[in-house]
Amino acid sequence: MKIAIVGFGAAAIGFIEKMKNTDHELHIFEKSKDIYSSSISGIRADGKLFVSEGMGGDLKVDVKLQKQFVDYYINHSDTKNVETGKSFSNDGYYKKFYEKGFLPISADFYHIGTDQLKQVLYNIYEDFNSHKNVLFHFNSEIKHINPTNEKVILNEKDSFDRVVICVGRSGHKLVNNLTIKHPDLILDNTNVDIGIRFELPNHIVEELNKEMYEFKIKYKSKTGYMVRTFCNNPSGYVVTENYGDFFTVNGHAKINEKSKNTNFAILTTVKLTQPFNDPIGYGSHIAKLTNILAGENKVILQTYKHFKNSKRTKNLYRVFPTLEKEKYILGDINLAFPRRIIESIVDFIETLETIVPGVANADNLVYAPEIKFYSNKINNNKFSNLKFMGDCSGATRSIIYATAHGYMIAEEILNN
Repeated sequence: MKIAIVGFGAAAIGFIEKMKNTDHELHIFEKSKDIYSSSISGIRADGKLFVSEGMGGDLKVDVKLQKQFVDYYINHSDTKNVETGKSFSNDGYYKKFYEKGFLPISADFYHIGTDQLKQVLYNIYEDFNSHKNVLFHFNSEIKHINPTNEKVILNEKDSFDRVVICVGRSGHKLVNNLTIKHPDLILDNTNVDIGIRFELPNHIVEELNKEMYEFKIKYKSKTGYMVRTFCNNPSGYVVTENYGDFFTVNGHAKINEKSKNTNFAILTTVKLTQPFNDPIGYGSHIAKLTNILAGENKVILQTYKHFKNSKRTKNLYRVFPTLEKEKYILGDINLAFPRRIIESIVDFIETLETIVPGVANADNLVYAPEIKFYSNKINNNKFSNLKFMGDCSGATRSIIYATAHGYMIAEEILNN
């Protein structure tokens, strides 16, 4: 078969790994100009891998397969050097958080680090590129996909026996174009996570960082919204993320270079009902409003006390940002975020303070917007020759689950 793979990300890696030693002809279309400039969310920045049955997506992925792909990525690094941790394997910590209303999530973590990821990705690419049936097409953006009974046509000219789409959440425009033409592809599209990136001195969470590396918790706030932590970065750095027409905030950590601060996301899950059907539009609108207040290509930074009390921050005190000065403005996030989301985050932080003293210190830092988009949940049974893999399918939300999803779809194709 002649198979097109749209996008070279985690799901594509899992798919190609399973297919590379077959007779099938694999064509990878990547809009970046080369492997060095490709921007693969999660793989390009930070590279946090985990094994867990409680997070990462709505698929059932065998724990052994998850660990297989953790080892796969680590073995493609030059040094095999990673930071590790176990979230809530300690019963004492589990009970302490549980008593205060948190739902602790158990997971094994493996952190490759941003500074090693470029080489990991290049080594994977070099392995794939050595196979004659694997053909890369860089600087090749796919804008039109037309599935027919016999073939799938890309960009109105190239035909393939099968096409797999693995463009991640950043490829939502391509997926949206398809769902407009085929609305019955969508199974669910009501969720979006809106929140902040929180930054505080290492010493406040030193014990947690040492014990777990990343603590994963959920909390049902007094507003009714579910709030969760995401992407904890001990001695890490806050960065901005460019979505094209707006900027958000994110975080990462390196293996060799360390800061004095820890950062992590606090996200509120907003689940809306009919007639609402545009979570990406809703989240994008809030992000753009925040950007309008912050100025071009900037995010808002606020101290926690001012965030809680709806006052604009004009000066910082003891905690200083790891984000470059030209990428933020001191301001008031309350002017952009719905109040119910603010109240949910404040309730989360104040409750966490009862377990981890210092988390609610007045001068800890709050950045906005941090938004995690859920892709539409796609009906992968709609077409026999067109499949969606990884985060763009709405079935996964992590490197390992996305990689496993690609691998599992490749298995299905081979078995059929």
